[in-house]
Amino acid sequence: MAKAPVLTPQAEDFPRWYQDLINKAELADNGPVRGTMVIRPYGYGLWERMQQEMDARIKDAGAQNAYFPLFIPQSYLTREAEHVEGFAPELAVVTHGGGKELEEPVVVRPTSETIINDYFSKWVQSYRDLPLLINQWANVVRWEMRPRVFLRTSEFLWQEGHTAHASYEDARDYAARIHRDVYADFMINVLGIDVVLGRKTAKERFAGAINTLTLEGMMGDGKALQMGTSHELGTNFAKAFNTQYLSRDGKQELVWQTSWGVSTRMVGGLIMSHGDDNGLRVPPRLAAVQVVVMAIKGDEAVAKVRELGDRLKAAGLRVQVDDRVDTPFGRRAVDWELKGVPVRIEIGPRDLEAGTAMLARRIPGGKEPVSIDVLAELLPTVLEEDQALLLKQSRERRESRTSEVATLAEAAEAAIAGGWARIPWADLGPEGEAKLAEQAVSVRCLVAEDGSVPDADDAPGTVAIVARAY
Repeated sequence: MAKAPVLTPQAEDFPRWYQDLINKAELADNGPVRGTMVIRPYGYGLWERMQQEMDARIKDAGAQNAYFPLFIPQSYLTREAEHVEGFAPELAVVTHGGGKELEEPVVVRPTSETIINDYFSKWVQSYRDLPLLINQWANVVRWEMRPRVFLRTSEFLWQEGHTAHASYEDARDYAARIHRDVYADFMINVLGIDVVLGRKTAKERFAGAINTLTLEGMMGDGKALQMGTSHELGTNFAKAFNTQYLSRDGKQELVWQTSWGVSTRMVGGLIMSHGDDNGLRVPPRLAAVQVVVMAIKGDEAVAKVRELGDRLKAAGLRVQVDDRVDTPFGRRAVDWELKGVPVRIEIGPRDLEAGTAMLARRIPGGKEPVSIDVLAELLPTVLEEDQALLLKQSRERRESRTSEVATLAEAAEAAIAGGWARIPWADLGPEGEAKLAEQAVSVRCLVAEDGSVPDADDAPGTVAIVARAY
């Protein structure tokens, strides 16, 4: 009788596979309140590495970290009409505190444009105070009706950047810089996901923005996932909060603003982009553990893996030693495979006699014996090869499952079949976008024919990317 698979096969039930993997790789659990999640240490380690990589890029772009309150007076949100309308269905509102009804209800932050603008209006006085570039790492709450761990939860972790500039051009260019040099660089070169950079349609823009730039990734089942967004806010919030500065010409001018964010949704994107029927596959540049050195059995093997672990750490690799010889080796190997650690180095008594170790590569698969003495020199090359392979596979999947279409019906058919469609925006337009939505198909973004981001929705040659989405 065939042994039951550890995970539900992707081809059989992709959503069930996703949930199985989160549970068995010990990434997260559902929280006690519907829509919340408990992120377990291995899953949080992935998020920490994402934070480290992102934070470095954000600071390179000139932004500084700060922190703003979790509670926002409800009246703040009403000061920007489109903003409050966009978030009203998702708000969590506190009406009582300390055993008493509050004089004014407070909202648990869904995003921080309003409260940060209140302080920007105090901090910005002159053109000399601009640009003001602020980022915060925080949690936010958006009441979710259809929760799914990492992808859609009522509380999630993220970074949100907020900036104020002296001109439209400065704000526009900074939003594009974050989109390209921070988010796209990280997602492509660290996560190994070949995202498409585009512009959201007017219907899909962030509430209160004049333009939203997005990064869309194709998941293993062909659906799209919005991995991050960067918004041009124009002067909408500056008008609402009277955020002005004295220009070089001695005139009071409104600031131009941006906001931008990515969240723990990226962990879900990582799982669905790179995972297979054996578990997660973690890109080596991201992995909190790049190499696990395993003792199969025996005291001499335990001593050797500890020694080798120290040597590999000294070579700059992120290493964990697994010397739990009282736990069956097969079970441990399956656990590390589920967790997607890029490389396993397995050493037992026979390997010690031969002066070799078994090198198991999670991303391409396969095992081969390698001299223990060359591992410190060999592994960096192996890890870079595997990083490149994940990106190549991500790109090939997207290209092979994207169709060039000419009609609304063809676009819907491609998306429903589990792929993406490219259709000229001039042939689709807002009316076609609305008709697609009736079939749970959406315009994920607008791109130029050459793959760049168009300057405007109606720019000549603009193409719509159409898909079903998470």
